[in-house]
Parts: sequence; structure tokens; C-alpha cells
Amino acid sequence: MYIPNTNLMSGKSEAVEFMQRFNFATIISAKSDFPMATHLPFLVSFKDDIIILTSHFAKANEHWKLIETDKILVIFSEPHAYISPKNYEKKLNVPTWNYISVHAYGQGRIINDQENVLKVLENTINTFESEYMHQWDLLPHDYKDKMSKAIVAFEVRVTDLQAKKKLSQNKTEAERLNIIDSLSKSANTNEHLIADYMKKDLSNI
Repeated sequence: MYIPNTNLMSGKSEAVEFMQRFNFATIISAKSDFPMATHLPFLVSFKDDIIILTSHFAKANEHWKLIETDKILVIFSEPHAYISPKNYEKKLNVPTWNYISVHAYGQGRIINDQENVLKVLENTINTFESEYMHQWDLLPHDYKDKMSKAIVAFEVRVTDLQAKKKLSQNKTEAERLNIIDSLSKSANTNEHLIADYMKKDLSNI
């Protein structure tokens, strides 16, 4: 990913926090030089400076067969906003787009042990809807076993992380405050999120 120095998200913990917040991502592999992509929810863990991404495919999705063969790319990208030149102090400007994106490269591993596959499902439930766990616990064992055998759980150990936050860092403080004010007044949730990230970024200067 092209990342100018001004847009580089250098802290690994900041990138992990972003991935954990916007955890519905796109996993990409190559099959005979043809890219294959699947959209999945991910569990993102960070321990001893190692990032592990965990998720599962439907077994009917043959993408899982590529998980252990080649390097994998997982893209986390959610909030984005159109930036109008009306926010700038000079007329000699053009529109642009602000956004945050994290590209995580790594090696995949299929989780074959059925007990650990169930753990992946249970960790997913606890992450996205912990209240459902009580209902899950009451489901018949054979039903849960059937469900777990219909998926392929896997994890990706991240070996290269590229994180970019394009938040008008090349503009003046007054222009950045204009953009924050404009986006904060928008009815668009994405624009509100970008405004929040811009406020945080500006406060760290």
C-alpha cells in the first residue's frame, strides 16, 4: 500500500485497536494468479508483539483451500469521507478523500482440531454478542457439532503490517479544524468517525 510518511500509522497497538474496532475485513489470496476475496469477521489478538487474526469460512467456500499455500492479505478498512476544497484557505485546491486502512500480510493455518474449532465459534460469539452465549450453551451437542463441521476455522499470523491514516495531516491546523467541523455536522456516520479520528490525531501533535 502506498503510504506517504505523513500518513503512516507507525504504532502497532494503534493499528490493532483499529482492526479490533472495524473487524469485518476482506481476506485475499491468489489462485493461479487470479485474486480471490472473501469478506469475514475477524478476531484480532495481540500478544508478545505478535498479531493473530482468527476467523472461519463456510466449508462450501473453496477459498479455505488456499489458506496454507501462499501469503495472505487481510484488509481492514471502514470509515472514509469526501473532503471538499471549501474547507481550505486557498482556492488553489482540489477535493480528496480521508480514510484509514490496515493491510495485514501473513501465513495462514487451518485449525483442524474440533475442540479448537468450537472455541473459535465461542470466541466469536463472545466478541460480537456475548448475550447469545447462554442460548448457545443450551443447544444440543450434535447440533453444535454439525455446525462446526460445516465451517473451516483458521488463523493468520501477521508478518507484515501496513497501516495508513489519511487525515489531512498535510493541511494547516485551521483547515483541519474546518474539516472536522464540517464532517461533525454531517448525517453520515462514516464522516463522523473520520472527524473523531482527526480530532484525536490533531490532539497528539
